[in-house]
Amino acid sequence: MAYLDNVKTFVRVFELGSMSAAARDQRISAAVASSRISQLEEHLNVRLFLRTTRQLNPTEQGLLFYRGACKILEAVEEAEAIVNEVTQTPRGTIYVATPLGLGRRLVGPAIPLFKEEYPMVDIRLRLSDRKLDMAAEGLDVMFFLGVPEDSTLRIRKIADCSRVLCAAPDYIARKGMPQTASDLSGGKHDCLNLRYPGAPEFQWPLQSPEGVRRVPVQGPFESDDGDVLTEWAVSGQGIILKPYFEVADHLASGALVPVLTNEPPVPVQLACLYMHRKRQDPKVRLLIDFMAEKILKDLP
Repeated sequence: MAYLDNVKTFVRVFELGSMSAAARDQRISAAVASSRISQLEEHLNVRLFLRTTRQLNPTEQGLLFYRGACKILEAVEEAEAIVNEVTQTPRGTIYVATPLGLGRRLVGPAIPLFKEEYPMVDIRLRLSDRKLDMAAEGLDVMFFLGVPEDSTLRIRKIADCSRVLCAAPDYIARKGMPQTASDLSGGKHDCLNLRYPGAPEFQWPLQSPEGVRRVPVQGPFESDDGDVLTEWAVSGQGIILKPYFEVADHLASGALVPVLTNEPPVPVQLACLYMHRKRQDPKVRLLIDFMAEKILKDLP
């Protein structure tokens, strides 16, 4: 397996553009990653990367080898999938990503239950509200809310999740209850928004008698962590737009109250993405089916 490990490390170094990043991804030391690349270069008798103190760039031979290496790994994955399917004993590791709120409330709690049913499968779960590149991050499955931009991936829709505008009672007492969607724009109200590099401009899609209105909003606070936005809202800092399942407890307790119920937000799609392959890995398919069923049961 040493040669295959070398190939896997090479592919991740190529995709991530960094020896240290690939080492972290593979859960090995940077020294081991460097050694694997050196062994591969010695075996092939070519330089795969041009190394400087600041950059790591693939050579022409490295580019050619990457294309073939991907085919090798895909063939190995497909062969393992066939064996797992025949033996009906799924095993191995699945790399999963999900937004923070979805991961903490729905996906994360279901992972141990999946492990109980399939003890030979390990899960590596990453929570992030930022957009992730599945190939670059080495992910098998990515749960998300919204509409994906990458059409090269396969998508499995799970549900349409209702969303709600809400704020703390003391915020409403201080700023007043918005009466129309127009009240949210123009600085009349403080809207708390999710912001990360590459995030779209802030427009909240609301349902009105005339159809969907995209209302531009702004506010004094932004964060790349959706749960921080919820905490700010609870403390009276502004209005948030959230999937209902993320704030259901706060609404039930009265810590947050619904806002602008006559023009509610458009529901958001909850789905998962996975890589397009000729034969889907059985353990990945099992995880997706398991999570879809569990999430549908747990959605408020």
